[in-house]
Amino acid sequence: MTENTATDGTEPVVFVRGVWRTFGGAEALRGVDFAAGAGEVTGMVGPNGAGKTTLLLILSTLLAPDRGVVRLFGHDPMTETAAVRRIMGWVPDTFGIYDNLTCAEYLSFSGATRHLPPASAKARGAELLELVHLEAHAATQVHLLSRGQKQRLGLASALVHRPRVLLLDEPAAGLDPSGRLDFLRLVRQLAADGTAVIVSSHVLSDLEQVADSVVFIDRGVTVGVRRLGERPSQPSRRHWRLHALDDAALLVALATLGVADPEAGPDGVEVVTDSDEAVANLITALVQAGVPIVSCTPIQTSLEATYFELTAPE
Repeated sequence: MTENTATDGTEPVVFVRGVWRTFGGAEALRGVDFAAGAGEVTGMVGPNGAGKTTLLLILSTLLAPDRGVVRLFGHDPMTETAAVRRIMGWVPDTFGIYDNLTCAEYLSFSGATRHLPPASAKARGAELLELVHLEAHAATQVHLLSRGQKQRLGLASALVHRPRVLLLDEPAAGLDPSGRLDFLRLVRQLAADGTAVIVSSHVLSDLEQVADSVVFIDRGVTVGVRRLGERPSQPSRRHWRLHALDDAALLVALATLGVADPEAGPDGVEVVTDSDEAVANLITALVQAGVPIVSCTPIQTSLEATYFELTAPE
């Protein structure tokens, strides 16, 4: 990524270049690069300790980098903190909420901290409770909410001032399947409205559904960028589970076709291919050989395969 391009080739509204951050003798970030565009969902993935939360804390004005360049819509989070906070919403993985307030009171309070007039804060709070499906809990004290409901309330609070950049750190944690689906729809809606959404998540299947691009971070550096919906620049090896009416015949046919190291298990036979085209050709060859294939299921998604390749232990 260059300074004037985001992951989709456009000018970025969130830009990070060569950012370092140490804690004592530990290097959390070691020259990380990152860019995100308006109206896009940008995923941030990497193993635990990769530096993702540290980077989000820097973007949210809560932590200063040791060196490097950070800009949100041209503003420096360290020297133009107020300007960044006016345009940025932040949902950490653990959200601090005043337990004795009701949901409506909490959002009115959040609006007041963003300098909204009381009437506007109240109206915006009611709108957001409906958006995150908590309207039935407007008069419920926060301490009575489930973890997933608190997560949704935290998201509503981050949206109270209509931010142009939304930072989300593991936002689906604690959400049930229905809540996660609602979250994915909401994120896409926010991006469609022009918000630059940055999501750090370990749930790669969610990111494949919602993200426009993904930035891979490992050991404090950017190790790759993947634009979803486009073919990766290098083929990714993927694992597949094949199941036939006769798995023994399947193993014989795979050996005849020169497939290396198939692994038989109780649910079928696992094979590894270099591309989707390769597994499609393999299925065609097996059918032509008279092997009755029942199913072919990916064990890893394409994004997961890329993740494991880019973050492999040294």
